[in-house]
Amino acid sequence: MTQDENPTPEPDLTPGFEELGISGPVLSAVRDLGYETPSPIQAATIPPLLAGRDVVGQAQTGTGKTAAFALPILERLDFDQKNPQALVLAPTRELALQVCEAFESYAAHMRGVRVLPVYGGQGYGVQLSALRRGVHVVVGTPGRIMDHLDKGTLDLSQLKYLVLDEADEMLQMGFVEDVETILAQTPDDKQSALFSATMPNQIRRLAQKYLDDPQEIMIKSKTATATNIHQRYLVVSYQQKVDALTRILEVEDFEGVIVFVRTKNETETVAEKLRARGFSASAINGDIPQAGRERTIGQLKDGTLDILVATDVAARGLDVDRISHVVNFDIPTDTESYVHRIGRTGRAGRSGEAISFMTPRERYMLKHIEKATRQQPEQMQLPSLEDVNTTRLARFDDAITTALDETSRIEAFRDIIDHYVRHHDVPESDVAAALAVVAQGETPLLLDPSNDPLAKANRRQRDDRDDRGGRDRDRGRGERGDRPGGRRDRGDFTPYRIEVGHHHRVSPGQIVGALANEGGLNRHDFGAITIRPDFSIVELPANLDRAVLDRLRDTQIAGQYIEIKPDRFAQNHNKGYRKGGGRDRRGDDRGGYGSGYKGGKKPYRKPRY
Repeated sequence: MTQDENPTPEPDLTPGFEELGISGPVLSAVRDLGYETPSPIQAATIPPLLAGRDVVGQAQTGTGKTAAFALPILERLDFDQKNPQALVLAPTRELALQVCEAFESYAAHMRGVRVLPVYGGQGYGVQLSALRRGVHVVVGTPGRIMDHLDKGTLDLSQLKYLVLDEADEMLQMGFVEDVETILAQTPDDKQSALFSATMPNQIRRLAQKYLDDPQEIMIKSKTATATNIHQRYLVVSYQQKVDALTRILEVEDFEGVIVFVRTKNETETVAEKLRARGFSASAINGDIPQAGRERTIGQLKDGTLDILVATDVAARGLDVDRISHVVNFDIPTDTESYVHRIGRTGRAGRSGEAISFMTPRERYMLKHIEKATRQQPEQMQLPSLEDVNTTRLARFDDAITTALDETSRIEAFRDIIDHYVRHHDVPESDVAAALAVVAQGETPLLLDPSNDPLAKANRRQRDDRDDRGGRDRDRGRGERGDRPGGRRDRGDFTPYRIEVGHHHRVSPGQIVGALANEGGLNRHDFGAITIRPDFSIVELPANLDRAVLDRLRDTQIAGQYIEIKPDRFAQNHNKGYRKGGGRDRRGDDRGGYGSGYKGGKKPYRKPRY
């Protein structure tokens, strides 16, 4: 593998996409998306890929790698070929879906381009039907791709382009052996590209073995976010996002706000819900005609509109100095989009606020955001109803003070109030309170804490957790201190047997990666893993949904069907199973699914997602 003597520098005068060799409908789609200048990884990678050379690209997540390989692939598709021409391997279903969406957006002006996402958790029927009809690009996770290869439902004999995306993440999740198995079933004369944020030795060996004299391109990351933008994030479930947004808008002192969502339909839904709560909000997306877009942006600029709910595509090129807040209602899965979004505030030397909503499963994005912006977002607490009421009272006071300054209008109403007091024998304070009721309308000024929807939802979640794990702690299992792991009660997990073990050269990372992708599980859903010669025991949640088990039954690890089923004899397979709930032989507090692993040379630690 050849490597440039120095990392590829960011050019001072970056050529446009047309100069890089992108043309026709692909170029039109790129321009429609608002892309004007290629990112450094795109500028360095697109020319050699268009020239047919293999490439190894090293750049941080969110630097535009998807376009770097998607645009050259789309430029050279053969529409007469029915079998897949391009295969993109991604470590997670989320990334696979994101890459598919990117391909579809870049192919918006091309007729008949078929892109298929292939990942665990989705029924085989949809995937099989699409494969029978014929697809040009397949984007998938290694486990499900191997399933299709084993079933004979995916034909890679005519593959022309192969991309390994986020290769270091695949290594971390234990997919490298699966990736090598897939690579061995692809044509030797294909063109390959490997992209990774880091370049550990195992990834470098993979590139040396399977890529043909690739050009290695390294892009150094740099700070892309202005220091005058204050970044915050809030961990909130999807169902609570609208209520959380409403509460934040109640207490924040804002001028103009852009709320970013993921889909066109959601722009209309969120804007409508905000209007129902009394905010001046409007939606903007790719379906809105240019005249309507310009009218909406004009209203945002002149202050007749306060909140714009937008998609990334619709907000491209938007430049409004009045924007004081950007809210990521849906956190983007790549940091490049994140940086572009929050850059809509903090213009003209002013300070700006960026608030991101993250579900618990999306917290992994924080490390990528910190790397991309070189700033650490601050976790914020959801404002309470008391905070909202305090803010409302303060604004009501300000409104009264402002009205009192309008002396001429006050004098005109003073005689009317005096007349009412004399003829109805009512104290002036009561008349003032009645006028406040008239001005306020049907909406109460102060909210009732007993009817707080967010508090009720949080109480339900706590009750659910208590129902699952709390009861077992009260059944004579001892105090929490008796369990050195201190993370979950033993009753939270059930042991399951899978038919892969040491003889199949399986690793804990492979087990976790395959089950997480196929079953939609997260790291907290795994207890101890014990690997035996011909099988393994994996602890999974005791309340595991039957639909998850159904999906997992078709899963393969190291080319072997796992045939997952509850195991009633785990104690016999490994006496002292999950010793102490979380300590290894050295007495360290490991916890989680690494604590019971006895199959390797050292205790297994959780991978970081």
